[in-house]
Amino acid sequence: MKIFLRRLIWASVFIGLVFPVTTILIYRLLPPLVTPLMLVRNSPMQYDFVGLEDISPNLVQAVLVSEDQRFCEHAGFDWRQMGIVWDELIDNGTASRGASTISMQTAKNLFLWPSRSKVRKVLEVPLTLMLETLLPKRRILELYLNIAEFGDGIYGAEAAAQAHFNRTAKGLTRGQASRLAAVLPNPLDRNAARPSQNVQKISNRITGNIRVAPAALWSCL
Repeated sequence: MKIFLRRLIWASVFIGLVFPVTTILIYRLLPPLVTPLMLVRNSPMQYDFVGLEDISPNLVQAVLVSEDQRFCEHAGFDWRQMGIVWDELIDNGTASRGASTISMQTAKNLFLWPSRSKVRKVLEVPLTLMLETLLPKRRILELYLNIAEFGDGIYGAEAAAQAHFNRTAKGLTRGQASRLAAVLPNPLDRNAARPSQNVQKISNRITGNIRVAPAALWSCL
């Protein structure tokens, strides 16, 4: 029994600490070959990892403006946004947007399953802390932009630019980048190439927010 417990403890330590830390350190230098989300989707996969320098600044800015405006300030968790979401939930029973940061979404995409659950949200916390501790902000954003889902079977900025606009990620215009950012919350129901009225409205708002955003928003890159 003692031997079994000892093995169980060591296995838990390996799975909970050694494996993710080692994997994150590998991802500091090398791109992920695949993510859990890519494996569970039953669609042909389009995925081409490129460096942040090969992604248009328009997309970088659009994603930061729409997904995580305090990315360069926080250490993985946007406590201010969490407070806003909590207040909205208390007052209205629903929130206008979530409080998940780019760091949290990257941790989820790299290691966890896509369905919503309390267990998954709990596991996101230590994984996000590991990412923020072991990787620079620039690399976290680079990973996110390369593994985020932009459509059915479409992963990352390069594949999204090719599939939706027949151009490279580096050549995305501000309008195209804003449409890609607009589909991120629901990439299976939204289409950047053929945007619905609602997606175009969100895209226009993102474009406007980019124009007035302070340079500090992407100062860590």
